[in-house]
This record gives sequence, structure tokens and C-alpha cells, in this order.
Amino acid sequence: MELNTLELRYVEIGALAQFKPFIGKEVRIGEYSLAVFRTSDGKLFALENRTPHKKGGPLTEAIVSGHAIYCPLRDLHISLEDGKVLEPDTGEVQTYPVVIENEVVKIGLPETIALG
Repeated sequence: MELNTLELRYVEIGALAQFKPFIGKEVRIGEYSLAVFRTSDGKLFALENRTPHKKGGPLTEAIVSGHAIYCPLRDLHISLEDGKVLEPDTGEVQTYPVVIENEVVKIGLPETIALG
């Protein structure tokens, strides 16, 4: 799912070195729990930290494969780029834009959320 980029504010979540390749990291911002992944090519992706399965569960323990992850509980294959579950399954999770400025990682969040 895409957010309207005109209504985002970018929030610092840490130094680039804190995000290791292939390991999901939970980042909490106000009421949001995000799963941040760094791929082998150095790209960072942020998703809602909840599987799209009706029973839910965290995504931070997912296995990274290219620009996708495998859900640890339901074995759903989820694209890191757009949050869509790959066929033959269905569903999606919210994704958030990530930028890196001077080795600092920032995530774009809706301006309407409370940062706590």
C-alpha cells in the first residue's frame, strides 16, 4: 500500500550501521510498530510489523530473500517494495518510504500520527 508522499514527515530511527543485512529490526514510533529490513544490496525497507494473516504476528523475524521476506508464522512471501503477498497467497502490509541522509535512517510517516 502506498502512502501519499505529500502528507509525510520523515522521522529519524537510527544510524545506518544499526541495521544489519538480512535481520529484521523492530522500530517503535508512537503507536506504530515497524519492521525494518536491510537487503544484501544495502537497501532499507520499512513495513508495518504485522503479518497480513488474520491471526497477525510480527514480521521482524521474517527471512529475507532478495527484496522479499518469508513470514515466520504463515510462510507468506511478501514483497519488501510494495508490501504485497506474492501468489498464490493474497494480502498486503503497509510499507513506508525510507531515506538515508548522512548515514542517518529516516522513515516517512503520515503527518497525522502522534509521535508519543
